[in-house]
Amino acid sequence: MSDALPRSAVPPQERWDDAALFADTDAFDATLADVARRLPDLAPFEGTLHQGPDRLAAFLEASEALERDLGRLAVWAAMASNVDTEDEAALERADRVQDLGTRLAEATAFATPELLRIGLDVLRDWIRDPALPDRERWLARLEREAPHVRSEEVETLVSGLGTPFAGAATSHALLANAELAFAPARDAAGVEHTVTQARISAHLESPDRTLRESAWTAYADAHLAHKRSMATLLTTGARQTNLLARVRGYDDALAMTLTPLEVPREVVTSLLATFEAHLPVWHRWFDLKRRHLGLDRLAAWDVHAPVSPAPPRVRYDEAVGWLSDALAPLGDAYVDAMRRGALEDRWVDRAPNDGKRMGAFSTGTPDTKPYVMMSWTDDLASASTLAHELGHSMHTYLANGAQPARYAGYTLFAAEVASNLHQAMMRDHLLRERAGDRAFELAVIDETMANFGRYFLIMPTLMRFELALHERADAGEGLGADALNELLADLFTEAYGPAMDVDRDRVGITWAQFHTHLYARFYVFMYATGIAGAHAFARRLQDGTPGAAEAYLGALREGGRSAPLDAFRRAGVDLASPAPVEAAFATLASHVDRFEALLDD
Repeated sequence: MSDALPRSAVPPQERWDDAALFADTDAFDATLADVARRLPDLAPFEGTLHQGPDRLAAFLEASEALERDLGRLAVWAAMASNVDTEDEAALERADRVQDLGTRLAEATAFATPELLRIGLDVLRDWIRDPALPDRERWLARLEREAPHVRSEEVETLVSGLGTPFAGAATSHALLANAELAFAPARDAAGVEHTVTQARISAHLESPDRTLRESAWTAYADAHLAHKRSMATLLTTGARQTNLLARVRGYDDALAMTLTPLEVPREVVTSLLATFEAHLPVWHRWFDLKRRHLGLDRLAAWDVHAPVSPAPPRVRYDEAVGWLSDALAPLGDAYVDAMRRGALEDRWVDRAPNDGKRMGAFSTGTPDTKPYVMMSWTDDLASASTLAHELGHSMHTYLANGAQPARYAGYTLFAAEVASNLHQAMMRDHLLRERAGDRAFELAVIDETMANFGRYFLIMPTLMRFELALHERADAGEGLGADALNELLADLFTEAYGPAMDVDRDRVGITWAQFHTHLYARFYVFMYATGIAGAHAFARRLQDGTPGAAEAYLGALREGGRSAPLDAFRRAGVDLASPAPVEAAFATLASHVDRFEALLDD
């Protein structure tokens, strides 16, 4: 029997405020139909943009209005389909929105080649016209894209690939979240526990090693049972990305990712080199954890085993209070907005109900609330996840409030700074407030190492895997499930170090459990740069650096108006330098030191 609520039983205060977007499904469907009806209105603009600033302004107004409406539809569809993956109608609506997005991309595909034929010099003159105010950043993006833009025919074809090329990621997600059958787990007393995407983390963090092993094995084995299908989907996604990179004339898929982000390749190579150089910090952590748990060797199901003898139970409102206190250096306006969103305005869908997809995310547009999807389980891990996702939501809130819609959206490279800053600030606040409470300090170290483990061990390891996946796909090498498992098992064996026994099949299948990441074109490395930037900004705030709060909030308010590296540099942190990554590893090492000292108490 499942210990999670059916979706229909979730109380309103634990649900996102869907009615703030659309009163009901009829209103959603009507808006979707209206967007589809307006798409043909863009056709008369084709071949006419050369007529001058007024004509271009009319096209941009029409296309951007459609994009904003589509954005509202996409947020509603994403939330509705992810909080209940068993809701077939919600899944169908999400598919219709995705298809409509592809059709909009096709309808506007003519514009960029046509604008480049007009000429960048002419466009520079045009954006001085009152009809085209505040378009400098828009033109800079166009200029950056210019070497990779193809003919109208090719651009239309590529735009039309959006829906079919999303099929691999969509199928993998549906298989993982809605169709995998997990065997039940059993604890040391023989009691049966249901394994679901929403509950797996709580099982893996249990002090009961029997339950951890049983749940971890059931979870891995369910993915192994479908390894061939999932491998086919993942390699299809990689080959599609490689194909798009070739069509657009990029050196490789990574270049196609980094160029729009305005991030040099050296950021990635430096990050991975620094990660590999600091693996001994992780090896020391796992050896200390092995010693603390009284084991000859760790197993993968011990990675998240609690080191605290009495992990605290944490209420949702209590966690919001901790985070509010921790973020006081950012000012009352920031804290008050976050508290209202989390406690009153129903930004957060938090119940771990049946059918809810794994993980957590924040989503929003200038015309929506910045919603959060997660599964709350009354522990520090949930508090950390909430802090992380509210960091994203506050970034969205600030950018939406400061920028016009066309510049409000920020890049993925910028995204992980705000989220990890929340976690860093809350963690340090708790360690100060509860210093001397050994059990609580150990519980915070659990949270710390889980967070660093995800962003500074798993994500760099997945980045190494993803790079190899795309390189092998480009080289025409075999990419079956067993080859992928062997590759990732090797990488995790190196990352975990000698204290860990690695079950190669079950650890190797970890790639199949990250379908939300490995189809997102190297998103995984941005988690590591994000946590490095977050800790650099947190240190400035905690040290009372003059102007640190204003500079940091100013960087968030930039949204997409500036290149993220430039915005963060102006705020005092250079993420193109290895220094923040080195400093973050020093912070990680200090927590390992603290753990060792607590062990010896």
